[in-house]
Amino acid sequence: MTHHDRKQRFEVIYVANYDDILAYVRRRTDSHEDAADALAETFATAWRRLDDIPEGRDARLWLFGVARRVLANGRRAESRRSELVERLGHQLAVWAEHTEADESLAGLQEAFARLTPDDREILALAGWEGLSADEIATVLGCSRANARLRLHRARKRLARHLNAAGVDMARIGLRAVAMTKGVM
Repeated sequence: MTHHDRKQRFEVIYVANYDDILAYVRRRTDSHEDAADALAETFATAWRRLDDIPEGRDARLWLFGVARRVLANGRRAESRRSELVERLGHQLAVWAEHTEADESLAGLQEAFARLTPDDREILALAGWEGLSADEIATVLGCSRANARLRLHRARKRLARHLNAAGVDMARIGLRAVAMTKGVM
């Protein structure tokens, strides 16, 4: 099939099914932005897998299946993010309860809070979840080399923030050291 034929087939499928797929994702999402993202991902998948799309009305069903998987993947990703935020919040609350008087720990928490969300996430995956750089690569959907580099850089930035805050890691309690295992 030539590029022109592929493009024409995709346009026919897109025009014939756009309204139905949009309605499907809008009924299952909380915002217009989420619906637009799911719709775009559904049709991007359709373009990539154009040869797999059945002919006729079955194309619509195939697109519903793709949209369903896109939405499920989005819900799983959001659930993982929410669970991580909840676990981190709980851990920090427990951490703070046990060591409120420890100024070094406050400095550690402050240094961690000064990091970007991406740095906090990768350090949390390494430290709190105990994941290796290879496992982090899988979670983040990047190469192993990229995950190792991002982890290394995040550790260096945390170390700089700790140094600037005058935090002496030797003074931090055993619990804090356990919680940051793999982070430093």
